[in-house]
Amino acid sequence: MTQHSPALSPELCRERQLRLKKVLEQHSLDRAIITSRENIQYLTGVRTHRLMQAALCLELDGNCTLAAPNQIPEEAAVDECVTFAAQWHSTLRQEQLAVALKVLFEAVGSEAKHHVGLEATAGGNLMIRNLSGSNPNFTDLDADLWKLRRRKDTDELEMIRKAISCTEAMYAKAREIIQPGISELEVFNQLHAAAVIEAGEPLTALGNDYQCNSPGGAPRERIAADGELFILDLGPAYRGYYADNCRTIAVNRQPTDIQHQAWEAIVNVLNMVEETVKPGVSCRALFERAQQMLDEFQEDAFFHHLGHGFGLFPHEAPHLNPNWDDYFEEGDCFTAEPGLYTEALRAGIRLEQNYVVTDSGVERLTNFSLEMS
Repeated sequence: MTQHSPALSPELCRERQLRLKKVLEQHSLDRAIITSRENIQYLTGVRTHRLMQAALCLELDGNCTLAAPNQIPEEAAVDECVTFAAQWHSTLRQEQLAVALKVLFEAVGSEAKHHVGLEATAGGNLMIRNLSGSNPNFTDLDADLWKLRRRKDTDELEMIRKAISCTEAMYAKAREIIQPGISELEVFNQLHAAAVIEAGEPLTALGNDYQCNSPGGAPRERIAADGELFILDLGPAYRGYYADNCRTIAVNRQPTDIQHQAWEAIVNVLNMVEETVKPGVSCRALFERAQQMLDEFQEDAFFHHLGHGFGLFPHEAPHLNPNWDDYFEEGDCFTAEPGLYTEALRAGIRLEQNYVVTDSGVERLTNFSLEMS
């Protein structure tokens, strides 16, 4: 049976290019030069291999040119595609970005352009400056691109839903295999396999937290013991688009009274999030309300963010965090991940749901069990 393999829509990629073109107009820029893998994928649908680089030029007139490694992609939302040799006789070249930019500027020209938008946090800016012609003016587009990426289009949501389906398969496998005596590494290996089978291909990422009797961390050789809780915070990425959700499983499937009380307190916070969030709601205020609720169980037992946006990067806006002053917007994909951590809980519980903000509230994207058993 052939699995459905979602991909970014060329038509919606073109719409995203038009949104960036409006940003160029607002900043009085002639062109944008894009080198980050995530933003190239977002704008063209092309995601290069993790060991290969590319470069993109979007002109104020809307013309889009891609410098791609080795060969022209089968499908790319661009007007022109030029190629460069990312490998010589099968050996990867370390200077790929410099070559990609050189080929790109040979295709689009450099001497007439003096107002260029760049990603300040991306590599290659010095090379771009040297290749862009004499005395060009540069503007940082990072904040604009991050803002554009907040509102997920339907093709992006399809990719995210596919990644979330991988987490559902992983949790089903976890409930099947977790028991006293299993090692964290064995759990990790079997969950990895379950996700790859669901995806039908290798994944971009797998998430960070696979430890038992711990708030989180990479898997160890450690053996899970009776009475402990196993926190699994899974973040598989399907073709660059992330999921990020967490479940906590009692190793013996018999949570104690205090563990169940903590679980109920966390579920109450998730219910509050679903009842409260809509466009315009303060993320900081939501965090503060969650902190108050969890402090009623035990002060200082909740010590991290309430959640964050996600998409082509694991942590994006909006930030459910007192260090930011964000507000929810329609189209945001975000996580809510309240947790409680004490010695009595062996060593804590975290539950995490994924949502997309609608015009009047939220749609929950993670519709599988939160139970510890």
